[in-house]
Amino acid sequence: MITNFFIRELNNHDVKELWFQQDGATCHTARVTIDLLKDTFGDRLISRFGPVNWPPKSCDLTPLDYFLWGYVKSLVYADKPQTLDHLEDNIRHVIADIRPQMLEKVIENWTSRLDYIRASRGSPIPEIIFKM
Repeated sequence: MITNFFIRELNNHDVKELWFQQDGATCHTARVTIDLLKDTFGDRLISRFGPVNWPPKSCDLTPLDYFLWGYVKSLVYADKPQTLDHLEDNIRHVIADIRPQMLEKVIENWTSRLDYIRASRGSPIPEIIFKM
């Protein structure tokens, strides 16, 4: 997927300053994968074994993990798409409909999470519900 779709798609856009972050799953950190991503992103790769290490507790910190994927998934599958084209259309529409005000709330929530981690000096996060 990285070589056949992702890199090709990136080449269609101006992404010279884009950072790439992925989790530390073993399949994502294979040497060949990391080398390919380093060739593409250079020092702008956040990953286990990458130039910038995957941060601890990142699933609690990364807005993509604690907000975006669940939000998008809930709306994309609401009408039970039956074809790949329908699924892709739903994804495009849901992403296009995300408003700046929503993202501002997500960033406020994110900074609260960072403040909590900083104050607790990296200790485990109890079950906390951050409001949208």
